[in-house]
Amino acid sequence: MNNFRDKLVSWLFETEALKVCPQDKPFWYTSGAIGPYYINTHFLYGSEEKANNLLKIIDEVKKDIVTCPCRILEKVMENYNSDKIFKELIDEMVVFIKENPQLKSFDYISGGERRDWFFSIIIAHILNKPHITIYKDLKAVLTDGGEVITDFELNGKKVLHIVDLINEASSYERAWIPAIKSLGGQILWSVAVVDRMQGGSEFLEKNNIAPFSMINIDKDLFKMALDSNYINKSQFDMIAAYLDNPKAAMTKFLKENPQFMKDALEGDEKTRERAKLCIDKGIYDLNS
Repeated sequence: MNNFRDKLVSWLFETEALKVCPQDKPFWYTSGAIGPYYINTHFLYGSEEKANNLLKIIDEVKKDIVTCPCRILEKVMENYNSDKIFKELIDEMVVFIKENPQLKSFDYISGGERRDWFFSIIIAHILNKPHITIYKDLKAVLTDGGEVITDFELNGKKVLHIVDLINEASSYERAWIPAIKSLGGQILWSVAVVDRMQGGSEFLEKNNIAPFSMINIDKDLFKMALDSNYINKSQFDMIAAYLDNPKAAMTKFLKENPQFMKDALEGDEKTRERAKLCIDKGIYDLNS
């Protein structure tokens, strides 16, 4: 697993699924907060371009919830057979699931709209398990042996949910858990490609779901990245402080670099909007 972790760290940077900012230019997030890295796990599909192309296909095919799962599987299988990184990742996830003694008794695999489907549908296919495709509106279809079923009950069956990325598990709370529960089943396990370590796993545990991930966004990951020269020491130090206390670290940065906010407020439209949101929400106490 350690060798796989090394490879996964390299893949995260090679596909730009993980981007780290220069030490003097943190990223602006949609929330109005700032931080030192971005994570787009679905870029492990091979590249940003490949991942965005699949998202476009998903947005088109999901209009027909019956044909959607098979059409996605067809596209993902094509990529699995041609992209070395994606194939190795999927193969490692399959081995992880097959060899984990805690994951022996699930009956179904589920995945939620949209990015989960990059991983869940093909893993279910390889493991020869029925797949539950869950949509954001809580509709779901079952794919079993190539047949897509719209009217089905789970009758207490056990479900393993596969996700690309777990943050705070808000999608679980809003959609994935209720959708499976409404069908009479129960999600008992979750396997994420990446865990951002933002409380999602703790939420799952409180809801009797055992969480697993292929890698965590933590200091160990970034130490591996530093040792492999994907980031430098200044970037690592900024990330380490952020992981210890995101708000305190970014407040300190803004106080020490007042020009950063001034430049953001005079930047492009998206940056201006996020900077204004940051100020309006009072995310950082810059006056103390």
